[in-house]
Amino acid sequence: MIAAFFTRAWAKVWPYLAAIGAALAAVLAIRHSGKAAGKQEARIDQLEADRAAREEARNVENETASLSDDSVVRESVDRWVRDGKR
Repeated sequence: MIAAFFTRAWAKVWPYLAAIGAALAAVLAIRHSGKAAGKQEARIDQLEADRAAREEARNVENETASLSDDSVVRESVDRWVRDGKR
């Protein structure tokens, strides 16, 4: 008697449970792909910032090397290092 009740109930409920499970899996998959895309975008932004920093360092090094007076060179390097730590 009780077994028959649960069998009939299960027959009516399992499609809803399957639909809920499929919806949950879809939401998690979409969320995961969004996180992956965000991480990739952040990585690209960081690589661009690193490239810009290397270019700025190269420009300062070239500017410093072109100066003739040693005291001016030291002052320029000191100023660049101080400004870079902020």
